[in-house]
Amino acid sequence: MEKSAALLIVDVQNDFCPGGSLAVPGGDAVVPVLNRYISLFRAAGLPIFASRDWHPRTTSHFKEHGGLWPVHCVQGSHGAQFHPDLDLPGDAIVISKGMDPERDDYSAFQGTAADGTPLPALLAGRGIRHLYLGGLATDYCVKESALEGVRHGLIVTVLADASRGVDLAPGDSGRAVQDMMRAGVRVTSLEDIGQEQRLRE
Repeated sequence: MEKSAALLIVDVQNDFCPGGSLAVPGGDAVVPVLNRYISLFRAAGLPIFASRDWHPRTTSHFKEHGGLWPVHCVQGSHGAQFHPDLDLPGDAIVISKGMDPERDDYSAFQGTAADGTPLPALLAGRGIRHLYLGGLATDYCVKESALEGVRHGLIVTVLADASRGVDLAPGDSGRAVQDMMRAGVRVTSLEDIGQEQRLRE
């Protein structure tokens, strides 16, 4: 993996996993796969970012206030915590989004670190040019993060085996992948990355 790469884990939170208030079907299945990617990036000494929805209790994002979604990932709640089996390293940079009660903020690029630094500035400061990302959900936050990454001039690779979709309408996730690919996003899996690594060796 090139030295200008980073891993972005998108919204692998309790509310998006089975038993949560907005569960993605099979959402927890991404956790062991993401843990393998985390190991790869840690071994390569590359930075790891993890985005999270971090909503106020009252927001236009929620159905009860005119939005699309049930209440989920409220700041400080159990549902907003990362999945307990996700092996985030202690130096992972947490990006919080969805804090503005008037915005949806699907993309991690609209989020900030604990000190208020926006994700684009964090990536630029570390010389990141290639962003690998996976998580929840393919047809919303993964898609919007990937597309915005391309708009910021990054090479973006979505980890298909570490992403799952909501599929409010049947086929939404497949259409999201096609939309991302048309925008120049690459799609890969652990097997593909393993083959690339072996070829480099």
